[in-house]
Amino acid sequence: MTHEFRLFLVALQFLTRLPVPAFREFDPAWLHASARWFPAVGLVVGGLIALALWGAALLWPPALAVVLALGLGIALTGAFHEDGLADTWDALGGVVPRERALVIMKDSRLGSYGALALGVGLAAKALALHAVVGHSLALALVALPLVHAWARAGTVVLIAVMRYGGDEAHAKAKPLATRVNGSAVAVAALTCALASGAALYAGLLPAAALAALVAACALATVATGTWLQHRLGGYTGDGLGATEQHAELAAWLALAAWCGVS
Repeated sequence: MTHEFRLFLVALQFLTRLPVPAFREFDPAWLHASARWFPAVGLVVGGLIALALWGAALLWPPALAVVLALGLGIALTGAFHEDGLADTWDALGGVVPRERALVIMKDSRLGSYGALALGVGLAAKALALHAVVGHSLALALVALPLVHAWARAGTVVLIAVMRYGGDEAHAKAKPLATRVNGSAVAVAALTCALASGAALYAGLLPAAALAALVAACALATVATGTWLQHRLGGYTGDGLGATEQHAELAAWLALAAWCGVS
């Protein structure tokens, strides 16, 4: 097993509930280094959701197929990113000091802001994906892996350019409380670029649709990063989950808008 493949498996184990081979030894530094493969994990997760969407669409109406496919995605990740979205909105939805926000973020109970963020976010994502499916099921199937990859690439960028905004001593994943270097961002970006380039080369995705997808992910990442910096002075693990979810939603809204005018 090569070291890079081992790092990919570490990222897969960290971000999903998919089974991976047991490691005879484990170095916590691997988790830090595995961030470069987060977009690759997104390709896997998005690909499995696309497969589920295709199969479900053969048996049920598009709306039900979309809901079932998104449900599978939540099961694959154990609602990992959704949990971060809820915790972040519970902590930052109200006007509280940084210290109080961090306490709220660690609270396992679901509050009003978190519940609303989950409800509105999932509903909007499902409706936007349904709009894309209505325009072209093939487009939705190709876009799913790319949306998940680019959304996770944004989290790698935040880890690289921002400081950790929480209590590092009590971080749930301490290795990710340390900045990654530029090579991690380069690998993450290259993964997304190669997957996107392959889709374009094969004629599976219009360039304008891809541009809308990438731009939406980038804007959502910048907006969420700015929010986290303003309120917490940096990112947190939950904040990264919120970033991924915001980017996913933004990408589907952009693609749905593109489908509406194309």
